[in-house]
Amino acid sequence: MSPPLGQKSRPPLGIWELAWPAILGNLLYSLVGFVDIKIVGSLGASAIAAVTTGYRIFFVLQAILMAVTVGTTALVARAWGAGDRDEAELVTRASLWVCIAVAAVTSLPGLLYARELAGIFDLEPETLDLAAVFIRRLSLFNVAFAIPFALGTAVRAAGDTRTPLWIGALTNVVNVILLYVLVYGRFGVPSLGVGGAAIANGCAFAVGSAVFLWLWLRGGLVLGVGPPRALEPARIRRLFHIGYPAALEQGVWQGGFIGFLWIIALYGTAPYAAYGIGVNILSFSFVVGFGFSIAASTLVGQHLGAGDLAGAARSGWRATGLSVLAMSVFGLAIVLASEAIASFLIDDPEVVRLTVVFIYILGSVQPLMALEFTLGGALRGAGDTRFPLIAVMTGLLGVRVVLAGFFAWRGFPVEWIFAALIGDYIVKASMLTWRFRSGRWQTIIRDAPASS
Repeated sequence: MSPPLGQKSRPPLGIWELAWPAILGNLLYSLVGFVDIKIVGSLGASAIAAVTTGYRIFFVLQAILMAVTVGTTALVARAWGAGDRDEAELVTRASLWVCIAVAAVTSLPGLLYARELAGIFDLEPETLDLAAVFIRRLSLFNVAFAIPFALGTAVRAAGDTRTPLWIGALTNVVNVILLYVLVYGRFGVPSLGVGGAAIANGCAFAVGSAVFLWLWLRGGLVLGVGPPRALEPARIRRLFHIGYPAALEQGVWQGGFIGFLWIIALYGTAPYAAYGIGVNILSFSFVVGFGFSIAASTLVGQHLGAGDLAGAARSGWRATGLSVLAMSVFGLAIVLASEAIASFLIDDPEVVRLTVVFIYILGSVQPLMALEFTLGGALRGAGDTRFPLIAVMTGLLGVRVVLAGFFAWRGFPVEWIFAALIGDYIVKASMLTWRFRSGRWQTIIRDAPASS
């Protein structure tokens, strides 16, 4: 545990020191997703399509939760950079309580209307039934998902990316073991199929929650429980003031993905399953960008809290350069191995063919995705959450969904639908690069948070 902060600001950690634990943790998570697809893939294309749908609905319901943690990152990083430990702990505690409340409320639609939510995608009856089971069971664990999400975000913003790494590794081990046992039915446990995959994920979340809470309550995290005045209205308002554009962004993001997936679903189960498999394979590249996004968000916020505007800009650009390089290399390696990996995951020639096509298309835009992830993270770390919302609305809705809808209307093959995402990433990367270069994000939050 770090010593208490003094009145002086402390120098932020380096980009790689912050990024590598987040990258490794996310790679482990992607590996579990890979194992998940392999296990579920043995049940057929309908099972994969159902899990893809279930996760998409689950993340739609988490939009508000994700928005709260965007505010958490910006405010904790600012307070930590300014040397105000009390405020960092107060923001953490407030964020945790808000996230728990939000998770409890958002679990209700998934529990009560799982079939109706899955029905948005116009799936085949068998796939729809499986997706409803997955959504309903995963929704039981919403609060268990929220706790490590909130505490993990806060400690990363304070510069500790290693604790979330090892807790995430433990969670992933539990997930893999339970996936094998519950999906296939081992050691006397009945085979639960797709529903078992949801329960395995949920129980793994619960283990992560228990460990995080235990460490937090006993003072084992870089941020402690803090003073008892965390839920002051002004602090909650500030969290939401920074976070609500991110909530809208998540709503637009998830809504755009639903629209895009709905169009893909018009072409049948094989393209839909190929999309789910392709995203899981390429997630090994995505998570590298997410790691540098966390580093950029933390360092930009901490430098701004310390009053170092030049350092904030420098950190953002350096993290972005490393992200572009790393995601380009990972993306190329995945493209070259795409057919072998897809064939390993599912024994369906048409799904494999479409998965390879999708990976070639999405793999080609990995440098642009790196720009979006890292510069978007840097802007959010500065509290500039509105411009990423505008970029997502323009790229995802205005370009990807519109192009995909046009191609479908004109009767183009599904490969053209996949290709619509190229325009999306060109637009978003260009907009975010322009915004960060402008420097306007440096004055979004004019003062470092003060203790109440």
